[in-house]
Amino acid sequence: MNRFLRTFLLCWLCAPVVAAQAQVACPHRGDLDALYCDADHNLTADPPADPAKLRNPASLLLSYSPQEDTATYEKLWSPYVDHMGLCTGRKVRFFQVQSSAAAVEAFRSGRLQFSMLATGDTPFAVNVAGAIPYAGIGSETGLLRYHVVVLVKSDSPYKKLSDLVGKRVAHTAPSSNSGNMAPRALFPAEGLTPDKDYKVIYSGKHDNSITGVLRGDYDAAAVADDVLERMLNRGMVKAGQYRIIYKSKPFPSGSMVLAHDLDPALAGKIRECTLSYKFSPELVQAFQGSDRYVPMNYKQDFEAVRDVAIKSGQAVSHGAPEQNMKPGKK
Repeated sequence: MNRFLRTFLLCWLCAPVVAAQAQVACPHRGDLDALYCDADHNLTADPPADPAKLRNPASLLLSYSPQEDTATYEKLWSPYVDHMGLCTGRKVRFFQVQSSAAAVEAFRSGRLQFSMLATGDTPFAVNVAGAIPYAGIGSETGLLRYHVVVLVKSDSPYKKLSDLVGKRVAHTAPSSNSGNMAPRALFPAEGLTPDKDYKVIYSGKHDNSITGVLRGDYDAAAVADDVLERMLNRGMVKAGQYRIIYKSKPFPSGSMVLAHDLDPALAGKIRECTLSYKFSPELVQAFQGSDRYVPMNYKQDFEAVRDVAIKSGQAVSHGAPEQNMKPGKK
């Protein structure tokens, strides 16, 4: 058990007294942890009823689910951090985390005010940490979406998913949508059931899965196609090195979330400033032409992600912290 998970579980064990008090006044909670309430049934945590519990910090902390190249992404997003500081009139700092578990734990403990989260991490952060998705990467046409793809080496004999029975197939991490939950939910209909037809090998990250296939460590890997495209654009892989043998329906490409207990004026300012940010040319290139954040409706936009989590047996709720509190990706 890593130290981030230990920290999270300690926080979890401290919650029963607060939770018991909260249950008395909350008319509806749904899948949210007992610390939160969802009286309006929009699937996200309501702000505290007691104004004294609203937070209005002088400085803001931003983080994101670790990406395939942490140093590169911190540099790419630095103009956004600067923009948010100028727009909100507050000091904004970037908080680098080494795992998705650390990002979610930081949200739950109140250290983070807003964050960029991967697709698979978003429902978990909503249910366990009170995160409120409010925007996603996109363009004037709407939200950016990605597909789950399965890639194999270009010279491999595999043509379809059922050809991978008994082979070495890489998943990324348990809480990953494209790298684990979607394959578990979608592959059986294609004649390939994870853990039955092949032993799941967790690589940790999408880039590890992709490069692992090219090195011959794995026969195939399930990854997000937008990550693959970014690696292509940066010259980390070449098109002729692999083939795609499966492509799924589209999923939202992550989310921007903010804490449920922020002062309404501050929460509104964070939303406004995020939606007014225009991407740098480098970000536009990295995200397939997307040039802005667009508003997001968690209940609608993440319905497919929640459905996949349930079907995969990896549903993210307050009932199974140790099972779900593991590093994940989109």
